Amino acid sequence: MCLLGCDMGSSSVKVSVIDEDSGEELGFGFYPKTEAPIAARHPGWAEQNPEDWWNYLKNAIKEAIGNAGIKGKDIKAIGISYQMHGLVLVNEKQQVLCPSIIWCDSRAVSYGEHAFKCIGEEKCLDHLLNSPGNFTASKLAWVRDYEPALYKSAYKMMLPGDYIAMRMTGNIATTISGLSECILWDFKNNTLAEDLLNFYGIDKELIPMTVPTFGIQGEILSSVAQELGLKKGIPVTYRAGDQMNSAMSLNVLNPGEIAATAGTSGVVYGVNGKIAFDRQSRVNTFAHVNHTPEKTRLGVLLCINGTGILYSWLRKNLAFEGMSYHDLNEMAASVPIGADNLSILPYGNGAERILQNKQINCSIHGLNFNIHNRAHFVRAAQEGIVFSLKYGMDIMAEMGIDTWVIRASNTSMFRSSIFCEALAGVTGSIIELYDTKGAIGAAKGAGLGAGIYASEKEAFSSLRKVKVIEPDGLKANNYCGAFDIWKERLEMVMNSIKL
Repeated sequence: MCLLGCDMGSSSVKVSVIDEDSGEELGFGFYPKTEAPIAARHPGWAEQNPEDWWNYLKNAIKEAIGNAGIKGKDIKAIGISYQMHGLVLVNEKQQVLCPSIIWCDSRAVSYGEHAFKCIGEEKCLDHLLNSPGNFTASKLAWVRDYEPALYKSAYKMMLPGDYIAMRMTGNIATTISGLSECILWDFKNNTLAEDLLNFYGIDKELIPMTVPTFGIQGEILSSVAQELGLKKGIPVTYRAGDQMNSAMSLNVLNPGEIAATAGTSGVVYGVNGKIAFDRQSRVNTFAHVNHTPEKTRLGVLLCINGTGILYSWLRKNLAFEGMSYHDLNEMAASVPIGADNLSILPYGNGAERILQNKQINCSIHGLNFNIHNRAHFVRAAQEGIVFSLKYGMDIMAEMGIDTWVIRASNTSMFRSSIFCEALAGVTGSIIELYDTKGAIGAAKGAGLGAGIYASEKEAFSSLRKVKVIEPDGLKANNYCGAFDIWKERLEMVMNSIKL
């Protein structure tokens, strides 16, 4: 029998079919074949149509099952991973009322800042572990004020993964982990964050019921089963935000373990076994997939919005026609560490939490027309992304999360030797790359939720390490020197904004 994992990203939807016994991937599918569009009707906005996600998923499931060479009736359970922090509103007929306000949309920044000050910083941090920030609850408050008719017609609010689960099963639900990423979970009282709901004037009836992260969350509707060639009644047994799920796919479940991703956004995610928070909410704390009131497992999330999207932009706009990402990596290797004093601040994809929700946009520093060329831009972009992650990891260290080993999937920017070398060099960490992906993690989560695997150890016994990158002494010193220059330039920009 097989397990199916769905990874609902903002760039594409990916689906993996794995064999439940061996844990090996039998088939993979993704859709669309080019990056999914993100609408920006106003500066700082970012929206996607949830109906598009559903159509992408149907195509990806059919492709994955076809590539696996199995029949739909061979699927035993389904797991869902999804882009975090998005807002989906539906009416009582489960019809979507408007485009989803997705994770990188900045319109609600001022709402979170105002709530943080009015409710009280100490109270927010003690109960929510974060500022309300530009998260889902704040986005819903924005809708209440600026789209009152839309708000009034809403029956339930959901995260993107909740919406997909609803389309599959007909059940509207969320998880405690999901509520924590909305900033709607009170960790001190282990209940819905009613103080924030009351401050925003949000009706708590809009919040779905909660279901366990692992366990039967609903069964596939007959109409969906027929359309996708699946068997009616297949259970959905797992859902989690993409960064929680990416960490789980790397078997990062216990305190001190660290995971990283570098797709559209760049993330370092560390598991903490105690309650901790950053007073400036530059990094954020959420309930990890295995968090319970009895066993604290919190994910500390450092997110940089403009990582892979910066590299994608360079390829589209500055690379020679027909160049692949591999070609770009080779081009970057032709110039020295530090890109001859060229620095890029990769913050061109909305407000950045690490910069206290400031939107400073991407900027280039030290450009010399007589020295620099395309290769310098490519190298400076990769190093700028790495340095942004290092900047955030220093904040995580202040919270007691030391980074000695970073686990990552052998995908996206981690395929670049320069990116891995720079990250190892500037952080002093060992980078371990594994042959896995988010959709495989979601499938294994489904296996855990269905009781097919008795433990995490059993579920991840097939996880395969493919590469290890250790810091190189001399290169590490050069990367640290380049980071110091980069950091000075970032602080100069931040100080100019304060002025």
